[in-house]
Amino acid sequence: MGAVIKVGMADYKICRSPDAVTTLGLGSCVGIALWDREKKIGGLVHIMLPSSMSLKQNSNPLKFADTGIDELVKQMVLAGASKNNLVAKIAGGSQMFNFQQSSATSGIGERNVESSKEKLNMLRIPILASDTGENYGRTVTFYPENGDFVIRAVGKPEKVI
Repeated sequence: MGAVIKVGMADYKICRSPDAVTTLGLGSCVGIALWDREKKIGGLVHIMLPSSMSLKQNSNPLKFADTGIDELVKQMVLAGASKNNLVAKIAGGSQMFNFQQSSATSGIGERNVESSKEKLNMLRIPILASDTGENYGRTVTFYPENGDFVIRAVGKPEKVI
């Protein structure tokens, strides 16, 4: 068993087997794991918002689904992954609070998931599995050795997708 590398909010990390990458407390945020199964290289980005187009001051591209996924793909290719071999697994995008419909943050989790799926589709990266929505937070760990994306949530059985 290798090291487990922590990914913060609006952050990404790349690792090779036997190491793993993890991010804690995905609420409305989405964790997108990318994997080159031939080279056993994995990456995980923790995005917070659906689109970089919505903010003028978007100094951190890793905060957004559109630019965060682009950056992760770019860095994985630089680390030796083949873009044509990449596949994805996604988790998160919860509706954590009951906001009034008029709230700007209403449905942000769902929009994060949709934006992530659209971006992966544009890049022709197939999504092998997902665990999204609901009303609870998740902690995820991705293992590039075998592609397991382990999902833990308080009061729920551990899930592997």
